[in-house]
Amino acid sequence: MSEKREIKTSVREMAKRAKAASGELARIPTDVKNKALIEMADALEKNRERLMDQNRKDLAAAEKGSLSAAMMDRLRLTPGVIHGMAEGLREVARLADPVGEVTKMWRRPNGLVVGRMRLPLGVIAIIYESRPNVTADASGLCLKSGNAVILRGGSEAFHSNHAIGEVLQKAIRHVGLPEEVIQIFPHKERSAIQEMLQLEGEIDLVIPRGGEELIRFVTAHSRIPVLKHYKGVCHIFVDASADLEAAVRICLNAKVQKPGVCNAMETLLVHEKAAGEFLPGVAKALQEAGVELRGCPRTRQVLPGIKEAKEEDWYEEYLDLILAVRVVDGIEEAMEHIATYGSLHTESILTSDYRNAQRFLREVGSSCVLVNASTRFNDGFELGLGAEIGISTAKLHAFGPMGLEELTTSKFIVYGEGQIRG
Repeated sequence: MSEKREIKTSVREMAKRAKAASGELARIPTDVKNKALIEMADALEKNRERLMDQNRKDLAAAEKGSLSAAMMDRLRLTPGVIHGMAEGLREVARLADPVGEVTKMWRRPNGLVVGRMRLPLGVIAIIYESRPNVTADASGLCLKSGNAVILRGGSEAFHSNHAIGEVLQKAIRHVGLPEEVIQIFPHKERSAIQEMLQLEGEIDLVIPRGGEELIRFVTAHSRIPVLKHYKGVCHIFVDASADLEAAVRICLNAKVQKPGVCNAMETLLVHEKAAGEFLPGVAKALQEAGVELRGCPRTRQVLPGIKEAKEEDWYEEYLDLILAVRVVDGIEEAMEHIATYGSLHTESILTSDYRNAQRFLREVGSSCVLVNASTRFNDGFELGLGAEIGISTAKLHAFGPMGLEELTTSKFIVYGEGQIRG
């Protein structure tokens, strides 16, 4: 048998096993799923040294390659990261189980009682880069929401992902669940991914997590619905009435706390009436933190020493300590800028004007819109969803962070008393 045929057969068999396991998992009661999640969390911490040893193999290989510092940071497993993975699973265990929840009921004139009940999507394939913690987060969320999962991490995290997957599979076997509920994709070849993306009969949803190139590749080749999140071009608009001292703290947090993530601020918009007072202070704080500023002509009148922002800067997801800055006439121009250059991810307004705050919330169409808070809060855990499986910037079927509820769909249920349709 040729290598290509062997890969095709292997991928299809994996998907079939996942489909069968998903049917079994959908019937598992909540207490068993929660027990599995706790076992998974404990197993990660018990196997910490083994996981870090396998991660060191990936780090050593990555150091010889061309991974950026931000990607290296995402790849590294530390005791704190592993503890965080375990705590994420325990948090998911504490969350309400959405499967079987009846979300709404109403009575029809003919006496039929109609409702909607949540059920799992089925099998979810997740394709991701660099971050081995996704292996644990995604496994926990999929298990609790009744979905089998196929995990294909990047080749740069191959040893880390397989080690985590083996630990998690052993833990769920211990409570009687089929290990095919969580499967680590064994093939590095891109052709194997393309093969998986054709299996719309076995796989119900594909979630790519990584750079824009990866997401566009998956979208272009998939016959399965894809949850899309091309990039996070996130904005903060500092209104004329903003508390400028608080605004400096918020902007610093949004840009600097973790610059290599999708909810970091990439463009700062400043009302012209606040620019003269606000820009020097925020620029000092950002530059002291190592941020390179690129400004529009009006910004550079206040901050003459910074680089000029080009047109392409307004579209850029830097994922680095670089920030584009623009002075605008007011909220209208700020929202126009966001509509033109934004990616429907996260936007924040800093203001003391209630009407402007409400207007910004109502009219800005991104997946998360904040008032007087950092963009870094667009995160499933921070918003109370537990760990998240990703952030969708497409409006079907979910929009924003995807937690447990977003990993289910709903069916109609109907109670009758012998009614027939006339």
